Amino acid sequence: MIGGALRQTGRLFALAAEVTRAVFRRPFQSREFIEQFWFVAGVTILPAALVSIPFGAVIALQVGSLTQQLGAQSFTGGASVLAVIQQASPLIVALLIAGAAGSAICADLGSRKIREELDAMEVMGVSPVQRLVVPRVLATMAVAVLLNGLVSVVGTLGGYFFNIVLQGGTPGAYLASFSALAQLPDLYVSELKALVFGFIAGIVAAYRGLNPRGGPKGVGDAVNQAVVITFLLLFFVNMVLTGVYLQIVPPKGG
Repeated sequence: MIGGALRQTGRLFALAAEVTRAVFRRPFQSREFIEQFWFVAGVTILPAALVSIPFGAVIALQVGSLTQQLGAQSFTGGASVLAVIQQASPLIVALLIAGAAGSAICADLGSRKIREELDAMEVMGVSPVQRLVVPRVLATMAVAVLLNGLVSVVGTLGGYFFNIVLQGGTPGAYLASFSALAQLPDLYVSELKALVFGFIAGIVAAYRGLNPRGGPKGVGDAVNQAVVITFLLLFFVNMVLTGVYLQIVPPKGG
């Protein structure tokens, strides 16, 4: 069992390396990339915007409650906005891309595999990785980065509204605490997380789609496995990136 898991992990990393190399090969499948970009964006923009509002509200309310107990209400805005930008926004984007777009990518590639379309492409000398996988992975990465900005803005506005309306905060104190605690690298690490998470979601979905087992039922199982594996990897990688960032970048004023 352990040996099988290690083999699957090795193949996943091998696919990631192959995709990375294939990005720089020609010809680049620009039409496929544009189609996949619009598809991924279409299925994730509205859910991401709707989910980010309650996320920002919950974070703002919880942080506001804690700061009131500690007598540090003036730091509510900065703490809640940093939590949204650094942690909530990249994870929301990644989970939606993995659940909506990743599952569709996995099902599409899996159905092509069981219909032997991918084998036919290889016989004709066409690489399925370069023709199909690379545009999809790049599309998930591009949408993740752009969507992360949208979720950060909507989540921040939601937290601002609920803090001012429900907790009696003042707009000036909210914005002042944000400018006092936040710094530009916070935005950089948020976008870096979104980029890495998009890559992981695309690679895992493609890997499970290229390796289904047992016909159509195997495709459905592969979709479920892709979503679960992506979720586990996202939380682990998020922990690593957050730990590295906090060690490298000193807090503002520290």
